[in-house]
Amino acid sequence: MVDELQILRVEDLCKTYGTGEGQVQALKHVSLTMERGEFAAVVGASGSGKSTLLNCIGGLDEPTSGKIYLNGEDLFAMKDTKRTVFRRKNIGFIFQSFHLIPELSVEQNIIFPLLLDYRKPDKDRVEEMLELLGLADRRHHLPGQLSGGQQQRTAIGRALIMRPVLVLADEPTGNLDSGSSQDVMDLLEKASRYYQQTVLMITHNMNLTANADRVFRVVDGELTDLGGVRP
Repeated sequence: MVDELQILRVEDLCKTYGTGEGQVQALKHVSLTMERGEFAAVVGASGSGKSTLLNCIGGLDEPTSGKIYLNGEDLFAMKDTKRTVFRRKNIGFIFQSFHLIPELSVEQNIIFPLLLDYRKPDKDRVEEMLELLGLADRRHHLPGQLSGGQQQRTAIGRALIMRPVLVLADEPTGNLDSGSSQDVMDLLEKASRYYQQTVLMITHNMNLTANADRVFRVVDGELTDLGGVRP
């Protein structure tokens, strides 16, 4: 029986790079689950394996062994082409570098994933998203005319517009000052609650985990569930 609340299930995940003496175990028997609407953070030092974990969950890097189920689908049982389409429809990515298209406006950047999927943007949904992001008055601005925080908010909108079942955020505040970082974290949490989307964020900054329901720590490729951080 499929648990409809369970969005993500990672089972005994291992990832090894290289061979022989140069072999590196980036992930060692990692298991975790996340439910719909849950906001979790993965903390760890640089090189601990947290980015490898995110890349495997996002279908960008194939694990050496183990299973990843997203919305009940076995991610790596799919052929590459099917997985690419599945990823585009079901996973939203937010990166440290905003990766906005410089020639497109805020609104055009946000709706770009819909156009890639040959879907006509819903005007009301786009308007709602711009209001939620606090970007309604910047909708026609180009990325070069925005602050770093506004650019990252645009990137968050782009990740959320497809209503993916899972949003993966890779150091989403890494290029921002502390004030903008907290604004982006508050917005990510607000959007996650509003749209009931599951968010998994990696960060090296423990201070940014205050918004999360649950925190995981990765040390030398091994994952520990630190539990909830909310009162």
